[in-house]
Amino acid sequence: MGLLGIFLGLALLLGMSFRGWSVLLLAPAAALIGAAFSGEPLLAHLTQTFMDGAARFVAQFFPIFLLGAVFGKLMEDSGSVSAIADYMTKRLGEQRAILAIVLAGAFVTYGGVSLMVAFFVIVPMAQALFRVAAIPLRLMPATIALGTSTFTMTALPGTPAVQNTIPMPFFGTTPFAAPGLGVLASAIMLAFGLWWLTRAAARARAKGEGYSATVAATMDNEFLRERASTAAAFDPAEVTHATRPATPPPILLAALPLLVVVFINLTMSLLVLPRLDFSFLGEERWGGTSISAVAGVWAVVLALTAATIVTIAINWGRLPTLRQTMDAGANASVLPIVSVACLVGFGSVVAALPAFAMVREWVLSVEGGPLVSLAFATNVLAALTGSASGGLTIALDALGSTYMKLAVAAGIDPALMHRVAVIGSGTLDSLPHNGAVVTLLAVCGCTHKESYFDMVMSGIVGPILALIAVIAIGGVFGSF
Repeated sequence: MGLLGIFLGLALLLGMSFRGWSVLLLAPAAALIGAAFSGEPLLAHLTQTFMDGAARFVAQFFPIFLLGAVFGKLMEDSGSVSAIADYMTKRLGEQRAILAIVLAGAFVTYGGVSLMVAFFVIVPMAQALFRVAAIPLRLMPATIALGTSTFTMTALPGTPAVQNTIPMPFFGTTPFAAPGLGVLASAIMLAFGLWWLTRAAARARAKGEGYSATVAATMDNEFLRERASTAAAFDPAEVTHATRPATPPPILLAALPLLVVVFINLTMSLLVLPRLDFSFLGEERWGGTSISAVAGVWAVVLALTAATIVTIAINWGRLPTLRQTMDAGANASVLPIVSVACLVGFGSVVAALPAFAMVREWVLSVEGGPLVSLAFATNVLAALTGSASGGLTIALDALGSTYMKLAVAAGIDPALMHRVAVIGSGTLDSLPHNGAVVTLLAVCGCTHKESYFDMVMSGIVGPILALIAVIAIGGVFGSF
C-alpha cells in the first residue's frame, strides 16, 4: 500500500500540475497521500518532514535565487540583455539567424541572466530575424531553448544556473566540476542542435515554407506564471515591471557584468576560497559543515553580487527606477524557490516512508554502476516533476549520501558524479508539461503541435547524447 501511495502522489502532482494547479498546493497534498497510504502520521510528516526538507532547500539556495533574479532584472532594465542580443544578431546576420539566436541566448544565460528574462528579451529579436531570413516561426522555440536551456544550464563549466549549484553541497564540488567533460557535453548539445535546426530550416525552405505572423502572448496569464515557477528562478509576472532605457549601453559595457560573473566565480572557486582557513565552519554554531560543502554556493553568491554592483555602477543613468527594478527582481525570486522547495518537501516525505526502501533498491540496482543509476534517477524525477532543479534536488536529497558512498567505493571522482547529475536533470525535464516549455511556446506564439517535436530534438535528444558520452568517457578515463 505504501508504494501505491507514492505512485498516487506522483500521479496527482504530474496530472494536476499539467492542468495548471499550483505546485504550492499539489506538493503537500501529494506528500500526505503517500504518508496516508503508508499509515504514517500526517501532521508529523507535514510539519516535521515536509517543511524541514523545504526549509533546508530555501536555506541553502535562496541567496542564489534572489541574487540571480535581481541581477537578471537589472540586466534587462538597463538594456544590457537587449544590447547583447542585438549585437549578436547584427554581427552574424540573417544568413546565420539560427546561430545568432542560439549564441545570444547562450551568452546571456551563461553570464547569469535568468532563463525567463532571456526568453522575453530574445523572442522579439528572434521574430525580427526569422522574419527577414524567412525561417518558419515554428522553429523559434527550439532555437531559443537550445541556446538558453541546454548546455549553459547543465554542462558548460562554471555556469551559475541553479541546477549547477544544487549538487555542490552533496558532493563537495565547485561550479567547474569536470570541466573537460562539461565542455565536451556542451559541444555535443550545440553541434547536434544546430545540425537539426539548420537541416529543418533548409527542408522548410525547399518546401516554400516561410515565416508567418502570430499573436503575442499574454504576459499576465496566471496559468503561465504557475507553470513557469518551477522551471526557472524568475517569476514571469515581474518581467514587465519597471522600465528600460531608450538607449541601451555599448556592447562592451553591456557584456562586462556577464564577464564579471564568470571571472569571480572561477577565481573564488579555484583560487581564493580553497586557500583560506575556514576550519571554524566545523563548529556547531555554523552547522558543523566544511568549506567543501559551501564553497561552490559561496562562489556563485559572490560572483552574482559583484556583477550586480557592476551593473548598477555602469548603468546608473539608465536605471531611473532602480528601486522598482530591484524590487521586481527580489519579488521574482520568491515564487520559484518556494515552488521548488515544495517539490523538495514532497521528496523528503517520500524518502522517509518505509516503502521508499523498495524504490531505492530499484534505482540503485539499475545496471551500469553509480553513474548510470544517478543519471536514471535524475532523469526520471525531473521528468515527473517537470523541473530540472526540483527533480535533481529530490534525487540528491534522498540518495545523495548513498551515491557519494558508492562513488568513493568505486573510485569515482565526485566531480564526475556532479556533472552527470546536472546533465541528467536537464534532459527529460523538457517534457510537454515543463514550465519553461509552456512559457517559451506561449511567448513565441506557437503551439506544442507546431514546435514541440523540434524542441525534443534540440532540448532532449541532444542532451541525452551528451549524457551518454559523458558517462561512457568518464567511466573509462575518469573526470577531467
